Amino acid sequence: MNNKIWLSSPHMGGTEMKYIDQAFEDNLITPFGNNVNAFENNLEDYLFKGRDERIHVAALSSGTAAIHLGLILLGISKGDEVLIQSHTHIASANPILYAGAIPIFIDSELDTFNICPVILEEAIKDRISKGKKPKAIIAVHLYGNPYKVDEVRDVANRYGIPILEDSAEALGSSYKGRYCGVFGDISALSFNGNKIITTSGGGAIIVRTKELKDRTIFLATQARDNAPYYQHSVVGYNYRMSNISAGIGRGQIEVLEKHIAIRRDIHEFYRTVFSEIDAVNVFSVPDDNYFSNYWLTIITIDFDKSMGRTPEELRVFLESNNIESRPFWKPMHLQPLYEEFPYYGEKISEKLFLSGLCLPSGSNMTEDDKKRIKISLYKFFNIR
Repeated sequence: MNNKIWLSSPHMGGTEMKYIDQAFEDNLITPFGNNVNAFENNLEDYLFKGRDERIHVAALSSGTAAIHLGLILLGISKGDEVLIQSHTHIASANPILYAGAIPIFIDSELDTFNICPVILEEAIKDRISKGKKPKAIIAVHLYGNPYKVDEVRDVANRYGIPILEDSAEALGSSYKGRYCGVFGDISALSFNGNKIITTSGGGAIIVRTKELKDRTIFLATQARDNAPYYQHSVVGYNYRMSNISAGIGRGQIEVLEKHIAIRRDIHEFYRTVFSEIDAVNVFSVPDDNYFSNYWLTIITIDFDKSMGRTPEELRVFLESNNIESRPFWKPMHLQPLYEEFPYYGEKISEKLFLSGLCLPSGSNMTEDDKKRIKISLYKFFNIR
């Protein structure tokens, strides 16, 4: 049996152990230390390019933790309404429930597959008419592809609603020359094992001021008051990134640009493969304002042209050849956990879920892997 070709597996750069060994040498096997501080500085320096103002980064245990703390920093509490795109991973939505708030799901648009600004504004108007103005918007750069940044910001500003930008999949992607992660009032990153760079698990929050960074770290370390004993006045969390994980991150950020270039090359590989298959569309960003890291290359299948072949049949066929692929995220408003919450839109996110598939896109993909994938795809679609 051929080796497994994974959807997106960790890809080490080679220098990670240097930073991990230093943590062991210093005996800083802790949620603080030189690696944590340096990794935060690395991210700040990277994201600062092209910015008029400095941003501040706090390294956390996960991207989910970053979204949760972001909601807290925005003042979200029990009963508040938070607008969020339905087509996303559940980790974008669950923190709304952690905060005791109410998710309001918004449909996608077809240019970026992300939150639709038109429907977003319709939802805001309707919620206001019902006497409940939403308190925040969570907008996601799905699969590494930037959402309609200007349009969403225009809507948010028009109604005075802050944006929590979910850049979990979009480190290195940009819009009009500015990196994803700087467009929200607060933003979140993820360094899960399948992301473009990883800290094994881990995430980060991006805020505008040093005071907000300090507040984040306070909340992420059990919210201990400034006292010689353990005194707590507010609820805190165990959300800080470990010094070991941050050491991995320091090594990974050294190869970030290389990994982005490889994933973009993989995207071009798929565009070439599917140029002969009329039934398949390889998603690409709409114009030159958008730059995607193409964390995952995603396709949609036109059922009218595919002779009945479905994304699920392709997924199963690839799996039989030891090649991992994955359906699009199932929309949140269709999830059992969230089906009772309000949803605004048509059926774009549902149609995307039914027609879409994520293909292997890891930066450690070999030329032999590409050959196997191409052969399998051509066999499935009867291309000789």
